[in-house]
Amino acid sequence: MTTANTSQRKGKQNRGSWLGKLLGAAVRLLLVGLIIAGAVAAFGYQMRTSPRAKRQKPPRQAKLVQVIPLRKDDCVAVIRQNGTVIPAQQVTLQPQVAGQIVELSPDVMPGCRVEAGQKLVAIDPRDYETAVQQAQSTVALREKDLKLERGNQAVARQEYELLGEVIADEDRELVLREPQLASTQAALKSAQAALKKSQLNLDRCEISAPFNAIVQSKHVDLGATVGTNSQLVTLIGTDEAWIAVLVPTDELQWLYIPQGNGDRGSSVTIRSSAWGPEQSRTGRVVRLYGELEPQGKMAQLLVTVDDPFGLKAENRGRPQLLIGSYVRAEIQGRTLTSVFPIDWSHLRDNDTVWIMNGQEELEIRSVEIVFRGAQRVYVSSGLSENEQLVLTDISAPVNGMPLRLAQVGEGQAAGGSARMAERGGQR
Repeated sequence: MTTANTSQRKGKQNRGSWLGKLLGAAVRLLLVGLIIAGAVAAFGYQMRTSPRAKRQKPPRQAKLVQVIPLRKDDCVAVIRQNGTVIPAQQVTLQPQVAGQIVELSPDVMPGCRVEAGQKLVAIDPRDYETAVQQAQSTVALREKDLKLERGNQAVARQEYELLGEVIADEDRELVLREPQLASTQAALKSAQAALKKSQLNLDRCEISAPFNAIVQSKHVDLGATVGTNSQLVTLIGTDEAWIAVLVPTDELQWLYIPQGNGDRGSSVTIRSSAWGPEQSRTGRVVRLYGELEPQGKMAQLLVTVDDPFGLKAENRGRPQLLIGSYVRAEIQGRTLTSVFPIDWSHLRDNDTVWIMNGQEELEIRSVEIVFRGAQRVYVSSGLSENEQLVLTDISAPVNGMPLRLAQVGEGQAAGGSARMAERGGQR
């Protein structure tokens, strides 16, 4: 009995210890939860009652720009296009008689200059001299026959008059020997023609330059036997050269193109990268080809340049226009009246320009362009004089953007950008 009671008491003590531990853990968890809830409540109260910063739009900052005032002017439309130098005169000499080359001028060498009428080649003339002598003898014989026949005709006329008879016209011609006289006259003319042809063949033994020229190529040498189909020498004229220039068809309206020999075409300045920027030659538009260039469908102009090789005294030291070379032609066209010249670098997208209006705000203005040159465009409408053209590039332009002018010593980047744009426009 005693043992059983003791066991019951120990069991009660164990259960009480376990309940106490459980109750203590619950109390601790409750305290932690209360602390966390209090901290959350305090944070929420602080967030609700703390002052908040108000959002404000950033102030609009005016863009620093450089401008120039717009001015109307009368400008000449200049069309710049490339061209190829071609000879105005070119010929390959061929003999008109056959024979052996017995004389060849020392100037018959590529690059040598020859003058009009200068003897270049001589063919052996002996056969042709003999032919001339034979023709002269035949002419002399026919002249003698004509004299004899005229004497016979005079005798026949006297005898006819002495007879005093009237005969038919046909018989009278026979009596007066008129057919014989006509035959001897015809024989004389034939002999004279043969002599003239023989003399002409003899003269053709010497081949001369038909115009002032430079020898392009030589095809024969001394001692060669040539025929009428043989090539002797190729010459290029030195008095004039042509330049074939390709021009867009819509730009022809600005040029003066001669329609007749007395008309005067547009003046042309010729430049080449091989000459340097300071050297140039002058020419003039003389003709418009009757067809378009087949590949690019461009119109073809013919420009003439006097003394292309600089042989005359007034052109000594000036650059030469070598045949086949590529040059730059600046064609002076018609005058554009009351237009605004604007550099290409200041023309914006979709044919617009940037204007700084009276409220110092950016205005994107559409303009009408009457002519587009190599360095500038020429505006006919959409602008007014003394308006301020914005030169400085703006990354994100919008209408109404505030602007301010760069002062002295201010806006170095803007000034540099404008100068670069000006250089870029000179292309």
